[in-house]
Amino acid sequence: MYNYITDIDGIRVGHASDFNALTGCTVILFDRPAVGGVDIRGTAAGTRQMDALFPSHYVESVNAVLLAGGSSFGLNAAGGVMTYLEERGIGLDVGVAKVPIVPTAILFDLGIGDHSVRPNSEMAYQACLNASTENIKRGSVGAGTGATIGKLFGISRAMKGGLGSASTSLDTGLMVAALVAVNAFGDILDECTGKPIAGARTGTNEKTLIDSAEQIRRGVARRKFGEMSTTLGVIVTNARLSKVQAAKVAQMGHVGLGRVISPVHSVFDGDVIFAFSVGNIEANLNTVGLLGEAMIRHAVRDAIVQADGFGVIPAYKDII
Repeated sequence: MYNYITDIDGIRVGHASDFNALTGCTVILFDRPAVGGVDIRGTAAGTRQMDALFPSHYVESVNAVLLAGGSSFGLNAAGGVMTYLEERGIGLDVGVAKVPIVPTAILFDLGIGDHSVRPNSEMAYQACLNASTENIKRGSVGAGTGATIGKLFGISRAMKGGLGSASTSLDTGLMVAALVAVNAFGDILDECTGKPIAGARTGTNEKTLIDSAEQIRRGVARRKFGEMSTTLGVIVTNARLSKVQAAKVAQMGHVGLGRVISPVHSVFDGDVIFAFSVGNIEANLNTVGLLGEAMIRHAVRDAIVQADGFGVIPAYKDII
């Protein structure tokens, strides 16, 4: 086991990154249809084809999920995943064609790099070609390439975000894993102390961190919308779940974000967590949900520890 989301059988992850423009996308491909649910807590979310995850929707399962940078422009990248899957005869059989079901969510990474370059269908297609079941790259890759954190005082005093993953298993055979693209408005906290380990800094050239939530409680406000945020998470389990149960796991996953990101679900964030079932293991729903919440926390830390600032913006490794 790599301690990543690909530890679960039937999961492939692929990245495509533009390290000049500092943007990218990450695709999770399901080798067999996955039953999914979603919970959206941010007020600035950008999504596509979420309907298929709602209990009232006719479609029972999905074929892939795409996380992309580029703000709403990045939603166009989903076409590349659909093309890749259609070429392989994968999708909902509607008689005259097979229609791939690809829920997509985006994050805002236009604040660094070249904002005129965004993930497109070609980039997402390449991410599919890059997809692997093996040791996946983490940090500033894929959807995490241009991710940043701690933006209360703007990009000049922010730090680098990224993409992380984690997994766990029980003796019963139950497995739960998560992948998170961390592009939060808030700071990243140490689970034990509750103190920031990465986020807003006291000055442009400073390495000392400042507690954003405490500053906001004192009345410091940021009204500019030019440097928005969003953290995207995906929980996957081999437990058998219905759509309603998967949505509950996604809901519980947000607790993980709340324990390691502060502030979280702000007016500048579009936080989304997906949850997918790709197996038939019998498991208690609360067990799955709590393990998912823990994996979200671990994946967030993994993303920050592995992040690279590319000499443009400080990363965790640059200030610790």
